[in-house]
Amino acid sequence: MSVTRLMILGLVHYLQPVHGYDIRKELASWNVESWANVQPGSIYHALRKMSEEGLLAEVATEQVGNRPARTVYRMTPAGAAEYQTLLRKYWWEYQEPTDPFLAAFAFLPHLPRAEAVGALRARARLLEGWVATYRDSGDKWMEHKPVHVGWQFELTMARCEAEARWCHDIAARIEAGEGVHHDEEGDGSTAEDWRRAIRAEYGEPVDDEDE
Repeated sequence: MSVTRLMILGLVHYLQPVHGYDIRKELASWNVESWANVQPGSIYHALRKMSEEGLLAEVATEQVGNRPARTVYRMTPAGAAEYQTLLRKYWWEYQEPTDPFLAAFAFLPHLPRAEAVGALRARARLLEGWVATYRDSGDKWMEHKPVHVGWQFELTMARCEAEARWCHDIAARIEAGEGVHHDEEGDGSTAEDWRRAIRAEYGEPVDDEDE
């Protein structure tokens, strides 16, 4: 929610007075759902909530033709203070990005070795394809955008390139026989062996009959 607040307050700061429809449209053009986890459906709710909290002021209501009325917002002094707090919070703190792939990778032993290798190499190709596409069209795409937006994409590309290299490396190590997988026996890869290891880690007794 705080990231959604930051994005909305930042846009109000840029565009005020501005109505919610323009904020939603602008955020959609930034594709924030994919890299900031800002859901389009949460924007109007956040605007109403911040108005109730005194961070935004509803300064007018506009209606064009038969379209629904649109509320126009302006930032309050309290909203400006909240914006500066959130802005500096995310500049000065590091938070590990949330990635569902990491949740799946935690259960790597449940994949057959060959499938894990194939999945990692396919992921690497997807990442490399994204980087190549941006490099081919980046100059045209950036033509009317601020230079710092390009720097932001450079960071995204650097992360993709690093992850692609990592995928290739781990795939090669798995293919060479490292790690454990459910299609193998006798090397600690079975569910029973994993459960025993977890119990031992927490100092719990392991009863072979429970296996």
